[in-house]
Amino acid sequence: MTESVETSPLHTSEPPQLPLSIQALLDAGVHFGHQTKRWNPKMAPFIYGVRNGVHILDLDQTAYLLARAFAFLEETVARGGHVLMVGTKKQAQEIIQEEAIRSGSSFVVHRWLGGTLTNFWTIKQGLERHRQLERMKEDGTYQQFSKKEVSRLEKERERFEKYLGGLKNMGSLPHALFVIDPALEQNAVREAKKMCIPVVAITDTNCNPDQIDWMIPGNDDAIRSIKLITSCLTDAILAGTQQRKDTLNREEGADRGVHGEQKGCARAEGIPSVQLVNRERTA
Repeated sequence: MTESVETSPLHTSEPPQLPLSIQALLDAGVHFGHQTKRWNPKMAPFIYGVRNGVHILDLDQTAYLLARAFAFLEETVARGGHVLMVGTKKQAQEIIQEEAIRSGSSFVVHRWLGGTLTNFWTIKQGLERHRQLERMKEDGTYQQFSKKEVSRLEKERERFEKYLGGLKNMGSLPHALFVIDPALEQNAVREAKKMCIPVVAITDTNCNPDQIDWMIPGNDDAIRSIKLITSCLTDAILAGTQQRKDTLNREEGADRGVHGEQKGCARAEGIPSVQLVNRERTA
C-alpha cells in the first residue's frame, strides 16, 4: 500500500477554475479522438460528435475535468505526496521526462517493468544496485577491473539507467499516477489500482474511463495535445510543492516562536532582574 498522505475531499460546490481555455485546447487538437470504429462505448458521454469518421471530444467537459485533475494533484503534493508520471509511447517520452524533471517527479518513459508498484521492494533493490554502479564509475573503481568486466558493468548500469533512471528519487510508492494513454499503459494502471494509488490520465476515445480516477478526455497521440495537458498538470505539481514549502516554513517559524517564548519564560523565572537585585541590596 502507498504511504498515506492526509487528504480531504475536493470542494465541488463551486466549479473549479479552468487552468486552460477552450481555445487553447482547440488549438492543440485536444478534441480529436480516434476513428469511430476504434472507440470504447464507455467514452460516449464525453464525445461531442463525429467528423470525417473521427470522434470529436467535448472540450467543455475536457476543460472541467482537467481543472479537477489539476486541483487534485496540487492538493496531493501540497499535503506531502509525490507523483509518478508514465508515458512510454514515442510521442510522449520526451515530454514526460522534461516535465517530470521540471517538477521533481519520478517518471517512466521506457517499458513499464512488471512489479514497479506491486513489488516495489525488488525495484528498490535494483535502484540501489544502480547507485552502486554509478559510484563505482565515478570513484574510479572501474579501473580495478579488466576491460571485459568494465564493459559488462557498464552495460548493466546503462540498462538500469534506461528502465529505472526516472525512479532514482522515488523512495516510496507514489501518491498519484499520471498516465498518457491508459489503454497502452494498462499494466501500470492495473498495478496502481491494486495498490490503491489514484490514477490521473489523458483518456482518448479508445480507452476505458472506468479504470481512471481523474480522467481528462483528450487526444493522447498528438504531441501538441500531450505537451499542453502535461505541462498544465506539471504546473499543478509545482504549485502544490510551493504550498508545501510555505506550510513547512510557517510551521517552522511557529515552532521557533514557541521555543523562544519558553526560553524567555525560563530566563525570567530563573534569573533575577536588575531592579530586583538593586532593591534587595538597598533593603
